[in-house]
Parts: sequence; C-alpha cells; structure tokens
Amino acid sequence: MDLKELASAVEQISAEKGIAPEKVLGAIESAIAAAYKKEYRKKSEVIRAKFNLKTGELEFFQVKAVVDPSEVTIVEEEEGPVEKPADAKAVADKPEKAEGEETLPRFNADRQILAEDAKKIKADAKSGDELEFPLEGKSDFGRIAAQTAKQVVLQSIREAERSSIKDEFSSKEGEIMSGQIQRFERGNVYVNLGRALGIMYPNESIPGEHYRVGDRMRFYVLAVQDDARRPGIVLSRSHPNFVRKLFELEVPEIADGTVVIKEISREAGSRTKVAVASNEEGIDPVGAAVGQRGTRVMAVTNELGNEKVDVIEWSDDPAKFIPSALSPAKVKSIEVLPRREARVLVPEDQLSLAIGKGGQNVRLAAKLTGWKIDVRSQSNPEEVQEGGIAASEVKHGGGEEAASEAIEPAAHDDEDEDNPKLDVEVLNKAVEEK
Repeated sequence: MDLKELASAVEQISAEKGIAPEKVLGAIESAIAAAYKKEYRKKSEVIRAKFNLKTGELEFFQVKAVVDPSEVTIVEEEEGPVEKPADAKAVADKPEKAEGEETLPRFNADRQILAEDAKKIKADAKSGDELEFPLEGKSDFGRIAAQTAKQVVLQSIREAERSSIKDEFSSKEGEIMSGQIQRFERGNVYVNLGRALGIMYPNESIPGEHYRVGDRMRFYVLAVQDDARRPGIVLSRSHPNFVRKLFELEVPEIADGTVVIKEISREAGSRTKVAVASNEEGIDPVGAAVGQRGTRVMAVTNELGNEKVDVIEWSDDPAKFIPSALSPAKVKSIEVLPRREARVLVPEDQLSLAIGKGGQNVRLAAKLTGWKIDVRSQSNPEEVQEGGIAASEVKHGGGEEAASEAIEPAAHDDEDEDNPKLDVEVLNKAVEEK
C-alpha cells in the first residue's frame, strides 16, 4: 500500500472533519477488518486489522480474550449428529444450571482462550488479557464486504466527528457565539456555527424579529446535547442571560467583576430591566453599564433589535429597590407589607407610566425584585388600578443559575407568577427599617 496516499487521505479527512488522525486511521482499520471477516472468517470471531506504517503492509489478526476455567462453562462436543431442539440458540447461550448455582457464560473457542493454553504462547498471560494470532493477508474483497467496509468507515467518522464537536462546544455552553442563518424548517432556525449546525426553536427567538438566510447574528448557546438525530447545539436570543452576556462584552467593568449584574427581568422584543451593583466604592454601576452618552447600552439594544433596556441600581433595601425598578416612573411613596408585598403610590400623571402598556412595567419590576407590587394613584390610594398589581417568584442572586435551568426552550419569564415567595430575613429587615 502506498503510505504517502494513505497518509494524505488520513490528513485530509482529519482536517475536514476536525478529527484526530489516529481516530481516522482507526476507523479505516475497523472497516478493513469488517470486510476481511465478512469475506474470509466466521461471524463469531474477533478480527483486527493494522496498518504497518513502516512497511506499508496491511496485517490481520484474530483476537482472543484470556479466560480462567472458573469464569466460563466448558461444554464438550458430542460425537456424531445431535438432535437440536427448536430453541438451540437459547440453550447454547444459557446452559442448564442447578438450583442456587450461578450461570456462567459459555466458552467460545473462536473468541476466547484458556489461561493455561495462553501461557504456552505468552508466559505472563492472565485472565482479561488479549492475544493476537496473525492471519493470512488478503487484498481481494467481494462487493458485499467492500460495502460493509464503506458503511463502517462512514459511521465511525460520523461518530468521531459528533464526539469532537460535542467536546469543542461543551465549553461554549452559556456563552455567545456568532453564526450565519442557513435555513428555516417548521419554524426552527438553523444556524451555521462553522464546524457545527445549531438550532433556534421558535420560542427562543425574539418576537417580531425577522431572520433572513445569510444573515450573521449573535446567539446564546443554551445547551449542547448528544443527539444523533438532530443538531445538538440549542441556541437562543430571547433568554435573559443573552442580555447578561452582551453587557459583559460591551462593559469592561462587568467583564472583570467590578460591576455585577444582580438580576434581569425580560420580555424579549419589548423591554428588559437590568439591576446592577458595584463591588468597589467610588464606581457608579449604572453609569458604567450605560456608558458615556449611552453608547454601551445602545450597543446592546441594537443587537436586540431596539428592545428597550432599563439599567437600575440594585439595593438590599426594598424601599429603594422597588421605586428604582419602576423607572422611568417617579414614585411618591412606598409601603412595605408582610409576605414580600409592597404598595406603591405615584402621582396621577405617572400612573400609566408606572403600570406600563398592558401592565408590562410593573410586571417586569415585580420579576426583577421578587416582590408583589401594587401600584396605585396618590390621589386615590384605595382604588385598585387595572393591571397595576404584579407578582413574581424570581430568585435573588440567581443570575448564573438561570443558564442551567434553561434547557427547556419554553421556560423563560413568559408567564406571571401568582404566589409570592416569603423571605423572612428580608421581610424583618424591611419592617425594622420602616
């Protein structure tokens, strides 16, 4: 065999598929061994092929496992024809056993060799070892054997490629990647990520956002799954952590941990609220996230298709945090109630702004703070406003944990929660301050 041609073919496949050359060579050897076995040997035998890279020759071996007599059941063959029952295969596989006796696998001379015989060939042979017995070299294979070899090569390379892609992209889970939109199918968007194909399900896209084949966009890697039937890389543009990662790219203070994003509440395609805090004195977290003349937050909103982004300062004090979360509305007063509930009074001209269209502003504020918020007019505090009450069960400090909970594509801040969580520690602190 021409070693240069073989080496060239292995290198080409390795480069194109991103697979280690050893795995490509191993796939070829497995395929040749399968063809050899199909053409010249028994089905029950284990055949191994090896390329001798020094001589360029192809060598074949029969492989036998070394076993101890106590590990197998040895059945002596009877002389003359023996009448076999209908279920002869089952009897061969599972010999009869006495009550209370364990069934041992039947000794197969084609695949196994007893330790006593193995030591005659290799002095230090022990149970569990493998011995190789050289076979006659062949280079002529039939059509069926050649077809078998082809299928083995293709399957081995596909499996190696899938494993290589999974290893590469597993480290990118929870990160942002750039990809080119390739096609649409049943509402799913397929994205070319270079070596792999990603999929964005309909509920992971931004509502109202239009995609065209050939467009290059950024995506949040939601999950990397090992599934041979479909693309294993699940992408999202509607997930709250997509906004988090965009801010990390645009704001150096967030990337290095000086400023921290504490919470995010998002209704993709419409509005997002981001609560930030500083880990160092003298640094304005809101100013850092917004940037000079709003350049940093503007870069994020442009990537989100002009989705509105409110950046507010996070606080442990609900009397400060809740009014900030309701921005751009101005709050006149806040009453902290038991069970993480708060009643907020705003001027009449700020009422519609505080509640937002369809109750969106108060809803996002409730999700951001984790408090049930009741917005009412200062001039008429007894009247309950339509859409003015919202509750949420968003976890405090749970930003990064959201990524691990997001494998199910449909579960992102899309529904209002009606059962507020009781946090005794925060409640006691709020009551004491009040």
